[in-house]
Amino acid sequence: MIKFWDITIPELTDDQERNAYIYVPDSYQRDKNKRYPVLYMFDGHNVFFDSHATYGKSWGMKEYLENTDTELIVAAVECNHSPDNGRLREYSPYDFSDPQFGSFQGLGDITLQWFIHTFKPYIDTHYPTLSDRKHTFIGGSSMGGLMSLYAVLEYNSVFSGAICMSPSIWVAPERLTQLARKSRLDPHTDIYLDCGELEANSQRDKRQQFFRIVSVLQNRNICVTSRVAPGGTHCEACWEKQLPFAIPAILYRTQQ
Repeated sequence: MIKFWDITIPELTDDQERNAYIYVPDSYQRDKNKRYPVLYMFDGHNVFFDSHATYGKSWGMKEYLENTDTELIVAAVECNHSPDNGRLREYSPYDFSDPQFGSFQGLGDITLQWFIHTFKPYIDTHYPTLSDRKHTFIGGSSMGGLMSLYAVLEYNSVFSGAICMSPSIWVAPERLTQLARKSRLDPHTDIYLDCGELEANSQRDKRQQFFRIVSVLQNRNICVTSRVAPGGTHCEACWEKQLPFAIPAILYRTQQ
């Protein structure tokens, strides 16, 4: 089952509406006592439906979960589509300046506070979740991948795992590296990171930033799965192909 409905995030965009999405496994219809882990996701409009996706191609999350019999709730929220770089603002935990995009105040921490203190409690109240840290994950790609990495490091008491596909580490590589080195992490933390082979090869600095973060995390006594996707580019079609690697990486511990 997939449901979507209109929400507002007053802290960010006042009364402007955007979609929230939730997928609940069909097994819940047969057993109302079942409870499921939850993956929270950014760019919710790109997660399930091609017709909603920005570039006409979604992650195909429903199809993947059903074809693999993966019992997981996925709760996702649409990004800010403001032409004034609304998505960049909401999905950056740090202020930054870039020749292409200009200078921005990062509102990412406000976004995450809303996810943690408003969206998650709503999902836990209205849907059959396992709400504890062990069963709570976060994921996204590009700027959403950056946010997911920041979330699992800064709010490790809430999220035990993160899917970070093609994370936009370039926004603040030094600050993110410092956070990766110094954040207080539970040993039971699982992080999946990837980048596409073609995007990595075309941007040497970004490739180096990616592998530096991976190296720092691997020294933190947590479980890190990193991958360069063969032939991969920076798009939903590529990220969809990484789901068979990413989803098992964060769920492995829940199945022990």
